[in-house]
Amino acid sequence: MPFRDKVCLAIATLFGVGYTPLCPGTAASVAALAVFLLVKSQSYFFIFTLVSVIVSFLVSTRAEKVFGEKDCKKIVIDDFSGMLITFLFIPRDVNFIIIIAGFFLFRMLDMLKVPPSDRIEKANGALGIVGDDIVAGVYASFILQAVRLLLKITS
Repeated sequence: MPFRDKVCLAIATLFGVGYTPLCPGTAASVAALAVFLLVKSQSYFFIFTLVSVIVSFLVSTRAEKVFGEKDCKKIVIDDFSGMLITFLFIPRDVNFIIIIAGFFLFRMLDMLKVPPSDRIEKANGALGIVGDDIVAGVYASFILQAVRLLLKITS
């Protein structure tokens, strides 16, 4: 296998997380949650998330071709990026219940394929692989922000 493909697979599988035998997408989501908890600067987290999304698009199509399977479950950088988007505008001092809710909310929305995720997922290449996770992350982020706002109003 060419070196370029090895690097592409390493990144697309999140350096091996995608080879987790059970629920590799969830494992990648846990890794993203760890990044959220460890990166204390909102600016650095924003930049990290942006780079992750861009890299997801850059490597996913090639990884899919190397694996020879449409939206191969071993490609988990998309789940990682979607989870990062979920927490993009969540403050670091937020209640831990919001963090747990965000994790499960993203995973649920990613699995349910709420429109337009269902249509985006059918697209070829990186758009089909990454696009549905981005939509799930945006939806989860909006819902989390609404819940945080409601909790502040009612408290």
